[in-house]
Amino acid sequence: MLRPTYPIKTRRLALRPYAADDLDALFAIESRADVCKYLYWEPRTRAEVAADLERRMATTTLENEGDALRLAVTLLDTGELIGGVMLAWRSVEHSGGEIGFVLHPDHHGRGYAGEAAVQLLRLGFEDLGLHRVFARLDAANRPSGRLLERLGMRFEGRFRENEFVKGAWTDEAVYAMLAHEWRDLTEG
Repeated sequence: MLRPTYPIKTRRLALRPYAADDLDALFAIESRADVCKYLYWEPRTRAEVAADLERRMATTTLENEGDALRLAVTLLDTGELIGGVMLAWRSVEHSGGEIGFVLHPDHHGRGYAGEAAVQLLRLGFEDLGLHRVFARLDAANRPSGRLLERLGMRFEGRFRENEFVKGAWTDEAVYAMLAHEWRDLTEG
């Protein structure tokens, strides 16, 4: 089980559970076509974001296989919500987890996604004791792929036209890291 102490702070960010007053900021992110380009959904309506926000507010611990932490990423100095991250417990038997991240485009290129993702890897490996953490993404999303590589995650493969998303077949890229690779990065 994983029950983090919130907020999880980095040098510039705070990761925390979502709150009801995050609706405007979350809608400003998820209603954008450029944000949703590589996601499973089209730009969301305010009502859709509000419904999803309710689900996000309830995901603050990992207790069982299939659970996911979905946390708001905020700027430490201002509290501004700039995106979200996810750590999912995918398999108890195989000790596996998955990470994901979405940031408002105004905050791309500043290292925020990497800073937040490092905390997800730390939670997965050090606090939950996972053996393997992976990330899946649309293979056309090269900026996110490069970020995962900078984090030390290994490109494991490209699955050709394995998902039908928004009316088209898409390729999926998978990146992963093992617990001993995480230790080598953080202890070395």
